[in-house]
Amino acid sequence: MGYWELFVSAFISSTILPGGSEAVLGYLVATGTYRVDSLIIVATLGNTLGAMTTWGLGMMAARKYPVAALLTKEKQKALATVQKRGLWVLFFSWLPVVGDAFCFAGGWLKLPITSAFILILLGKLFRYLVVAGIFV
Repeated sequence: MGYWELFVSAFISSTILPGGSEAVLGYLVATGTYRVDSLIIVATLGNTLGAMTTWGLGMMAARKYPVAALLTKEKQKALATVQKRGLWVLFFSWLPVVGDAFCFAGGWLKLPITSAFILILLGKLFRYLVVAGIFV
């Protein structure tokens, strides 16, 4: 297992599929075989790109289903939260369960992509710094 597997795990973990990128990162950090900073960058990049994929899915879904009532309850709640709290909610895209829904809602609402990317990236980086710190 190495960088590529971590990237794929992180990407999948941030899309509509469940994953365990934290466990993969923790394992790789604990082995001491890889540079911790490189592992954090790879995990953050993969997870951020996965989140932006979910953001894009939200944008496409808004075109096809312009009525929010057609969304799942989870996505409706996330949509309401992002509408109420604003763009900054995307920093919390690292949270389990609701994080992916926040990214979807950001795309649905067509929030500015550059700002969304930066906030999502910072949130994901924060999470992986904490996870890596636990296993160092």
